[in-house]
Order: sequence, then structure tokens, then C-alpha cells
Amino acid sequence: MIDGPAVNTVLPPTGEQFALSFTGRGGSSTAIVTEVAAALRELILDGVESVESHSEASLPPMASGIVLVPWPNRVAGGAWSLDGAPQQLDITEPVTGNAIHGLLRNTAYRLVERTENSVTLGAMVFPQHGYPFRLATEVQYTLDDDGLTVIHRIENESGAPAPVAVGSHPYLRVGDVPVHELVLTVDASTMFEVDARAIPTAEVAVDDSDFDLRAGRVIGTLSIDHGYGGVGVHGGVSLHSVSAPDGSATELWADENFAFVQVFTPSAFPRESGAGYAVAIEPMTAPANALNTGEGLRWLAPGEAWELRWGIRHRAS
Repeated sequence: MIDGPAVNTVLPPTGEQFALSFTGRGGSSTAIVTEVAAALRELILDGVESVESHSEASLPPMASGIVLVPWPNRVAGGAWSLDGAPQQLDITEPVTGNAIHGLLRNTAYRLVERTENSVTLGAMVFPQHGYPFRLATEVQYTLDDDGLTVIHRIENESGAPAPVAVGSHPYLRVGDVPVHELVLTVDASTMFEVDARAIPTAEVAVDDSDFDLRAGRVIGTLSIDHGYGGVGVHGGVSLHSVSAPDGSATELWADENFAFVQVFTPSAFPRESGAGYAVAIEPMTAPANALNTGEGLRWLAPGEAWELRWGIRHRAS
């Protein structure tokens, strides 16, 4: 046995941290993406903090920044039916008895490609309880003059069509402006009413309701954890935002695949500085419980691939 200096090989709980940087016309931008869940742990665009960050020593609070595949949000009771055969997913939200946020939340992605301003990570969805399919997935994060662009690629490596939906879970900020002072704007004309387990029961128009965010509302003490439909698409993309009193904003855009969005405004988001309000704007290709309702669900044929993209950008005042 050869003695040598002690080496600390302990990694953060989310594995390797992939740091990105880019300097462009708007200034300097940086991001950190984690090996586990391919999560966006930190994003600073043009020098402005644009998402909620957290310590590398902690797991993502309230699913902060994680990728949601092969379904976003919840499946009621983790149960659904495939060609008449009952399927039972593992229950991953014990308080509601649901399966939540897909199958890669605790998965370590492998590095596919990396440059100074971009990283591509890949992970397999293997056949398992309640989901008898194999999917090859990749997610690419790139910083450039347009901010952050995220590209998802999914290929069905199964011998049968596979039901797939995609989402992501960023919490947006505009620098150090308190979240309750931000104006939340969501371009969506319907919302999903939910039951006590947060499962949609009906899709209704937002007209003249407290859930209408199309003209923007100060977050204040808004309490929302609902999916939205009727997302407006203009020039091939949808656009939602949080904006500061001085007019500066963090904008989330998505291509037409993301026909739904989840809005979540927890009042006790955990931060090192103390818990407080946060706001998640989650682009989704399907609403909650899509494995049961079929709404927004994409059935990928064997060998079929799907590519879709969204991103975050800073708008100066």
C-alpha cells in the first residue's frame, strides 16, 4: 500500500457542476448546470441574476431548475392505463399520493459535449414500474447574445409507441428585486382548476378572474399553483415574463411545442437569506395528468425523435 496525500473526492449532492460563460453585446453571462437532473442551478444574464440559485451543497429546492421527462407535473395516484392494461408508477409525492415530475429527477446525466458557453447532457429513461419504455434523452444549454437557449431531444428506443411530455421548472428573478414587487405576465387564456391533490378537474377561461395574468399582475401575495392553456404563440414562440418596477424583465420564451405553462408562487421558497416568495414559470408540452387525459401527450413511434426548445433572456429597462 502506497501512502499519499488525502484527496477530497466528495461531490455536491447534484454531482458535477458545469459552468458556462459568454460575453456579448449586453455584457457578461454565466450559468451553472448540474449533473443530476440536468438542472439549471444558476443563471446570470448580462450581469443580472435571472433565476433562483441555490448552494451546490443542497438539492434543488422545490424542484428548482430540473428537467421534467417523460411527463411534467403530476399523474393522479401514479396510475394510468396502456392499451387497457393498468400501469402503476412509483409514488414520488407522498403527501398527495401522486407521481410527480417524471423519471429523471434523481438521475445523473452523462456529459455529451461541452464548450465554454454550452453543455449537452444525456440520460436514458429505462423501462420501469408503470412506464415500460426506453427513451434516449438529451438537453443542451447554450449562452449567447440572445440569453439562454435550452434544446431537448428525445428518441424512442422502444419497440412500441411511447407517450412523452416534456417540461422544465425554473424560478425566475430580476436581479435583487424582491419577488413580491415583480409583475407577472403569462400569455394564456385558460387555466386548470384542480382538486385537493392538485389534479386538474376542468379547464376554464381566465377572463375576469384572479388568474388572468395576460395584462400582468404584481405578485404581492398571489397564491397560484395551476396549469395554464390557451398559450399565445406569436412568430412561432410564446412569451411570459416577470418585470421589475424600473421596466427591466426576465422573459421566458418557448416554441410551439410548449402549449402549456405551470405557474407556481410559493410563499416559503427556501433561500440562504431566508424563506420568501418565489415564482416558477414552467414551460410544458402537456398539462398535469396527461398520461390519463391524453391532452398534449406526444406518442413517439419506435425510432422517432423529437426536438423542442425554450429559453430565458434579460430585457433591460
